[in-house]
Amino acid sequence: MTSIERIHEAATTHHAAVATQLGGARVPGRAASAELRGDPSRVLVAVYAEDIILQTGVVQQLRQRPEVELLTDDEVAKAQVSLMVVDGLNDAVADHLRRLRLGTSGRIGLVVGHFEAGGLQTIIECGVAAVLRRSEADQDRLVHLITALANGEGVMPGDLLGELLDRVGSIQRTMLDPRGLTLSTLTAREAEMLRLVAEGLDTSEIAARTSYSERTVKNVLHEVTTRLGLRNRAHAVGYAMRRGLI
Repeated sequence: MTSIERIHEAATTHHAAVATQLGGARVPGRAASAELRGDPSRVLVAVYAEDIILQTGVVQQLRQRPEVELLTDDEVAKAQVSLMVVDGLNDAVADHLRRLRLGTSGRIGLVVGHFEAGGLQTIIECGVAAVLRRSEADQDRLVHLITALANGEGVMPGDLLGELLDRVGSIQRTMLDPRGLTLSTLTAREAEMLRLVAEGLDTSEIAARTSYSERTVKNVLHEVTTRLGLRNRAHAVGYAMRRGLI
């Protein structure tokens, strides 16, 4: 049994003793007040923690906020946000994050005490979309993280964001650029040709501009529309522009 699983068992065993402190935390049988339960403007949140102290601290901050509805153990399947609170990343925490990613439809946030080198790769693999250091986890920042996740956004400390961007840039330079690929759903050649279509050029003009044959231009544009399930060139241009690919 992992440390996180032990705290779930302990929380259930000692429910009567800690119910007052935990409020709407993930303790079976504890329900939110009737006037707040089911309010569609509130984000449904499940809180997970390594120990009862971490659990209590986070719950006490969140239970005061009207933006958040804390769920019980019986309700976690409908969580819009799963919030994990830990001292640091380890194998047990990573395993639990992976189970959350596979077992819930909501998004995952991590509040962590210390973040060691190599941790970024772990949280990416585990599907974590937002990170907050515990030293910065006051009430407002916790609510900001939760609402950002519910809105499909991400939150990350500046140093981790810089590391992530450096890693993405390294992948682009070392792995994709030599093969003419990009991180988007289009290759560099496909994106270039769609930009020329958007400028109003026909097949022969695109061929002259890119130094490819007209047959190649037709094949490339046909491949794009077929692969993405689009109807024609105009549809492909609209698709690419809406997604910022060209």
